[in-house]
Parts: sequence; C-alpha cells; structure tokens
Amino acid sequence: MAALIETRAVRPGAIGEAAQRRVRRGNLLGPGGRLMIVAADHPARGSLGAGTRSLAMADRRDLLERLCTVLERPGVDGVLGTPDIIEDLLLLGALDGKVVIGSMNRGGLAGAVFEIDDRFTAYSAAAIGAAGLDGGKMLLRIDERDPATVATIESCAGAVSGLAERGLMAMVEPFLSHRVDGRVRNLLTPEAMIRAIAIASGLGTTSAYTWLKVPVVDDMERVMAATTMPALLLGGEVPADPDAALAGWQKAMRLPNVRGLVVGRSLLYPPDDDVIGAADAAVEALW
Repeated sequence: MAALIETRAVRPGAIGEAAQRRVRRGNLLGPGGRLMIVAADHPARGSLGAGTRSLAMADRRDLLERLCTVLERPGVDGVLGTPDIIEDLLLLGALDGKVVIGSMNRGGLAGAVFEIDDRFTAYSAAAIGAAGLDGGKMLLRIDERDPATVATIESCAGAVSGLAERGLMAMVEPFLSHRVDGRVRNLLTPEAMIRAIAIASGLGTTSAYTWLKVPVVDDMERVMAATTMPALLLGGEVPADPDAALAGWQKAMRLPNVRGLVVGRSLLYPPDDDVIGAADAAVEALW
C-alpha cells in the first residue's frame, strides 16, 4: 500500500504504463459462456455502506484487499469500477487476463436532490478505449416526474453509441424510479423492469454492443422476454438471507439471455465476512 501511494505521488505516469502493459483476454465470456464480475464503483457516488456497516467501503486499503482476494478466485472474470479503483488495481498488477469495465456516470450522488441528473463524471467512452478497458457501465434511472431524467437518457444514449464505435461493451443498468420521502427508490415490479428494459434496449445508434445489468425480480421469465440483449444479474444490497439470493440467481441463470453476474457489496462484505466463501458461492450460482 505504501508503494502504491508513493507511486501515485511521484510517478503518476505509471498508471498509463500499467494500462498499456495489461494483458487482455481474448473475449468477454469465460470458457463456459458465463461472466462473473465484481462491482466496486459505489464509493464515487458517495455510497459507502454495506449491510449494517455504514462506512464499510470507506477504507481503501481494506476494499483493495477484498477486491484482490476476489479477483484471485477461480471463475471470477473481472471487475467494474471508477478510474481511481481501476488504476489502483492496475498498479497492484491485479487485472491481467481480467475483464475490466469502467463505470461512467457517478454524478447522481446518493441522497442528493440532483440524484436523477446522473452526469458522466467518471470514464468517457474515449477514455475507456484509450485505457484498453473492455467496456463501460452506466446507470439509467428514469423518474417520469423529474425533468432531469431526459438529460440522463440522452447522455446514456451517447455513451452507448461511443462505446459501440470502439467495439466495446455498453453495460446499461436501467430502472424506473421515484422519490419516497425525498429519496430515490427503484421500482422492482416486473412491469416496471419490463418498461425500463425496453427503454434501455433502444438507446444509441446501434444496440450491437449493449448488455443489460438487471436485478432479480418476480416473474423473471416475463421480464427477460422484453429484450434479446444479453444480461447480467446485479447483486444489490447485502441480503439478509444470502441463500435466498443465491437461489434467485441460480433460477434466473436458466434464462437464455442471462449470461452472468455483477456482484458488489454482497460479495465483498458478506454478513459473515467470508469473502472467499461468498465469491465461490457466487461462481457456483452461474451453473
């Protein structure tokens, strides 16, 4: 950690050098046609809590140690993160042969009055291409009562197009959202997810490189029938019942366009703090 901090202070160009040296793998999907990604882009949106720990992700050394542990587990294909986290992992040499997805719009800070105006304050499509990453992820929350939604939709469409021009995955995480007591809440009914998926699937000048990142909700068969896009299941909050969450992932994985998992806090900060056990269980759920 001391070497990492020193490098950032005295030799910032080492980040670009590490990105250029990184060994990329030949394709996104693993040998069995599945994809397992660990997500770590929450801190940049000011969302630091995990389960009962309100500042779980605030300790960067601890977070990096957990990420490196997970990335070493068999079957874990890669990571999703903002530039600061991806660059830390590059300097640590943890990303060779891994799928690396850059998180793009983190400007809709958690709990802010402007949360729905989810501006692109992290990676751009051009920066993702220049850094040799494998794709970009964007959050698309649609609040039909908030005029700021239209700017987010337009920005996401531009990002989808920009990534597709470079032949890179555009991972879109869509929700219909509304405010409850002033806070943004996502609607997780089948009907809401069907509408959100339909909107996300049509973004950009081409959908050739679009993937969806979706939660497990009721009636997933009907939900996933709304699109032909490949989809990854998201982990969401740390579940009170991890076994139930795993069962939900396993059932949804049987659907033809569900190709894997993107799991963050529930993998990095499981209730029993057994990171290795949580990672191995998630990989097992792919099959």
